[in-house]
This record gives sequence, C-alpha cells and structure tokens, in this order.
Amino acid sequence: MAIRRGKKEDLQQALNLVKELAIYEKAPNEVEVTVSQMEEWGFGSDKIFDFFVAENNGKIVGIALYYYKYSTWKGKCLFLEDIIVTESERKNGFGKLLFDAVVQVAKKDKVKRMEWQVLEWNEPAIKFYKKTNTVFDEEWVNCKLTYEEIQKM
Repeated sequence: MAIRRGKKEDLQQALNLVKELAIYEKAPNEVEVTVSQMEEWGFGSDKIFDFFVAENNGKIVGIALYYYKYSTWKGKCLFLEDIIVTESERKNGFGKLLFDAVVQVAKKDKVKRMEWQVLEWNEPAIKFYKKTNTVFDEEWVNCKLTYEEIQKM
C-alpha cells in the first residue's frame, strides 16, 4: 500500500478510474477527456492539475486529483476534484490516505481553504467526510455552463 505523486505513465490508469467513477455516479457517457488532454493539462505548458495515486501490489487502485483556485475573499484555495478508489479496494483505507496526501499539500502551500463536492446520494463518501470534520455547505448552489452552452453564448 503506497501513495505517490502521479506520473505521465499513470494517466491511462487514472482515466480508467475516472470512467469507473462515471459509471458509479450514473453518468457513464459523460467522460470526454482523453489521455493526451490529461497529459497536456497535467504535465504540459498548460498544467492545471496535479494528482496522487494509490498503489497496491504495484497496481494503481486509486487517485486524488486537485487544482488551485482563487477566492476573492480568501486568496489561494485548493479544489479536490475527485478521490476515486476502484470498487474492489474501497474500505481498505486508500481513500483516507489519498485525502490526507492532498491535505498535506494544502497545509504546505498554506491555502486558505480546501474545497470539494460530493453527490447528495453518495452516503459512503458523506460518512467518510463527516469523520474529517468537513463543513457541509447548505447555502451555496452549484452552477455551471457546459461546453455546448458556452458555445451558444
């Protein structure tokens, strides 16, 4: 059991985990990103994210992907996009190890806030986050424009 920074050669397995998460979240056809895009955005001149991987017996069984954002009120913040652990390895402590790795980055970088989202029906994740003293926000509503909607504007 090991946690380490993600590398380019991990991207295909990371994308496989993303697709597994999409199935779990009942949105299997929503994943559009490619390995080459992930390589550019994770390792190229347009780097916008970083990630950790969890390994068990030499196989990647989980990832935690994060990026930085900016709050006009607080300053530099870290957004944890996803923690994904393959179904067969859930409840073995990998999620906690990945979460802790990202928390350590947040501490080291002295970010003012660490944020993430969880689906309201994802009870296992909610229970996990409650153990970390997470503040669940009842006030803010998530908003988004899809690629198609942006193009229409």
